[in-house]
Amino acid sequence: MATVGLAALPIPGGGDAPAGPGALAALALAIDPHLMQHVADKAERDSLYGTAPLHTAVTAEDGSLWIKTSATTSTWAAVYEPIPAWRPLTLRTGMVEGDVALGVRRRQGTRVSLKGRVAKSDGTNLNDPFALNLGAVPSDCVPSGLRTYAGSCSLGGATTDAAGRIEIIGLNTSSAYGVAGDVLWWYQATDGTPWVDISGDYWMD
Repeated sequence: MATVGLAALPIPGGGDAPAGPGALAALALAIDPHLMQHVADKAERDSLYGTAPLHTAVTAEDGSLWIKTSATTSTWAAVYEPIPAWRPLTLRTGMVEGDVALGVRRRQGTRVSLKGRVAKSDGTNLNDPFALNLGAVPSDCVPSGLRTYAGSCSLGGATTDAAGRIEIIGLNTSSAYGVAGDVLWWYQATDGTPWVDISGDYWMD
């Protein structure tokens, strides 16, 4: 059969013998990879279309849209995914949520955001010459290696330094102050600080 269009769709030519069902089946099979495929969620996408051709487009009920970027593996690029809801962090004993709600969410597959403030349950300052372990992120937000960014803190009382260092221990990180996924606070100013804001972003990979 002859083919037409950029998708090279098979169309019976004038000299082809009449074979309607076969011609329709060939046309349907050629069109199918170019259709928008529909699934309930990412898990169903991987189950049904993990071996689909390169460039397969799949959309989910929440509006997510993915394009397959490998002809041999279930690898996808996210054209759009809804921003997920904030989830809780696990705080260490003696730590409490401050006056800004804590939360963590993973976006874009590999981007993690943290927000909120941590204080001590007894009301004393967060004060340690070394790292203080504040809590831990969920298991699916643990980075491959150590992630570090600046964290702000209170300027109340004798505190004069408004920032310290936030660390998220990674899978390939060895630390005397925690394990993979733990959130550490480093602060060297005198007398410590009443609270620390852990808001920041890091990459998983």
